[in-house]
Amino acid sequence: MSTIDTICAGDASRTCVASSESGATQPKSYPMRWLWVAFRLWMQKREGRWVLRELTDEQLRDIGLTRREANTEANKSFFWD
Repeated sequence: MSTIDTICAGDASRTCVASSESGATQPKSYPMRWLWVAFRLWMQKREGRWVLRELTDEQLRDIGLTRREANTEANKSFFWD
């Protein structure tokens, strides 16, 4: 009886498929998973930008930003990194 190694290093958009015969793992990509990961990242950025809009000048100073820098970040487009 052999064991299956399922540990795989890599990014969150890839999973590994283990081979019980050789013990080697092969990355397998799922397009829908990649889209879901990209969508979640976009939502996190969007939420962070909304929070920046609501911070007071004192709170912005605490994190080292000016109102102008916060507005620039908050107003970035959908496609901006």
